[in-house]
Amino acid sequence: MQHDLRLRATARAVYDNVFASAQFSFDDAERFATAEYRQAVGAAQDARSVLAAQHQQLLFVSIL
Repeated sequence: MQHDLRLRATARAVYDNVFASAQFSFDDAERFATAEYRQAVGAAQDARSVLAAQHQQLLFVSIL
């Protein structure tokens, strides 16, 4: 996920907050593609989708 720095930063924030006691650091979890890492990435992708939808909704309301 090196190509999308914002998504990676969001996934790191999720990982660090939700899996604070995990066995691996975020970088190691990314390298080994742990289940916790994949869950953090999924949560980051979901958050991005929700925020994008809210932004589009706000643009629509401002047009009206």
